[in-house]
Amino acid sequence: MGWLNDNINLFGLVAAIVILVLTVYVAGNLIKKMRDAKAEGELTEHKWDGIAEFANNLPVGWTVSFLVLILWGFWYLFFGYPLNSYSQIGDYNQQVQTHNQKFEEKWKTLSNEDLVNMGQGIFLVQCSQCHGITAEGMHGKAQNLTRWGKEEGIMDTIEHGSVGLGYDGGEMPVLGLSKEDAKAVAAYIMADVSDLKHTKYPADVQKGKEVYDSAGCSGCHGPDGKGMPGMDNFAPNLSQYGTYEFLKRVLEHGKKGHIGQMPSFAYRNFNDTQIKALAAYIGSLQPLSED
Repeated sequence: MGWLNDNINLFGLVAAIVILVLTVYVAGNLIKKMRDAKAEGELTEHKWDGIAEFANNLPVGWTVSFLVLILWGFWYLFFGYPLNSYSQIGDYNQQVQTHNQKFEEKWKTLSNEDLVNMGQGIFLVQCSQCHGITAEGMHGKAQNLTRWGKEEGIMDTIEHGSVGLGYDGGEMPVLGLSKEDAKAVAAYIMADVSDLKHTKYPADVQKGKEVYDSAGCSGCHGPDGKGMPGMDNFAPNLSQYGTYEFLKRVLEHGKKGHIGQMPSFAYRNFNDTQIKALAAYIGSLQPLSED
């Protein structure tokens, strides 16, 4: 019986005994009244199988309670707790936003190595189920991310076209360029257009500029690759290619491509630090063949 030394246990036991005694007492009185009660008072004229109701007035206390409850219900619904004053999703998003602000403040000075390590963790948890743990796309089941953000990714897009990014210009058709010309265009975009400003093929940059203009790339992406003036959503801004801004758009909107549909990850509420880390990790991968 040592558990009785706990005041909480003792209080619970006493309360249970009191409730039990009151229940037995009240139930006993009601049963006694049911046995001894006699029908007295004026009856209504209507009868149903010999059963009539008393013509008693509505109890004042019950009437007042009923009216007060109705008034309270209106007050509670429209003033005390308005339906539009709280949103569970809104509250969740606010909590996520607060967390992301603290997260970004804590990790804003990460080195590139730490960003890559963080991005690898995010990739393995959120992306590897479709793209594979090596990010090569599981033999064509998803995008080969080892080539994305690099010259190889641009060459793949030139060769196969691109669909499903949700731009007003629609899908990008296959351009039919030779591998050498595609490589040159990729070098030009990576060196002069993309904010990354780096290419593995510097000798092909000038040729790539010429092919970019002659092949009609500027007709959609603009002469500087940043899109058409006044038509921000017509085609991708190639200055963002390989950067976290480009990746952020894909994560927010998803992509319905040739392989299948990548869903939007907007519900995950990734903060900018996490997206930068994911972009850094993908950018650190060595390109693997599409085969």
